[in-house]
Amino acid sequence: MKRQLALAPALTLTAGPALAHLDPTEHGSFVAGVSHPVFGADHILAMVAVGLWAVTLAGRSNDRRALAALPVAFVGAMAAGFLLAMAGVGLPFVEPMILASVLVLGGLCALALRLPLMTAAGLTALFGLFHGHAHGAELGSAEALPYLAGFALATALLHAAGVLGGLGIAQRAPFVTRALGGLVALAGSALIIAG
Repeated sequence: MKRQLALAPALTLTAGPALAHLDPTEHGSFVAGVSHPVFGADHILAMVAVGLWAVTLAGRSNDRRALAALPVAFVGAMAAGFLLAMAGVGLPFVEPMILASVLVLGGLCALALRLPLMTAAGLTALFGLFHGHAHGAELGSAEALPYLAGFALATALLHAAGVLGGLGIAQRAPFVTRALGGLVALAGSALIIAG
């Protein structure tokens, strides 16, 4: 045991840095960008919730435009948030807003709240702005454009998973989509408490 304790300081000197996301110098900026949204539960939950809420809105209003409008609003505003971070423009409460996005988007889906499409897209865009700012603040050594393209693609795919999964579920049991929204909101509550 004493020998192991004696080796501990030497071993810590040989360890590399712990990265929460893929290192762009090792994996490339695009891949680092793709990995960024999928390495955080808060990002995954919020992005899937956008897709689920879009399905819920489309089903409640018989207006399929929500299926594209909400994801496009989120990704567009996320790119704008990224550019704000790159320009050095700070946003207040970035992490609390990201956590709030999980809670609110999940809750809106669970409640199947009817909002006008423009209002729903605007709220979704507001949350996307903060997610994008967080991505920009964590750029590190990555090249901006490939990194942006990577996390925009990953985000769009997570939205698509929410939309396609939600559509598949809604055809068989519409209440399950709402239940999944409730689970997302509960997970958001847990993340807020843990934070």
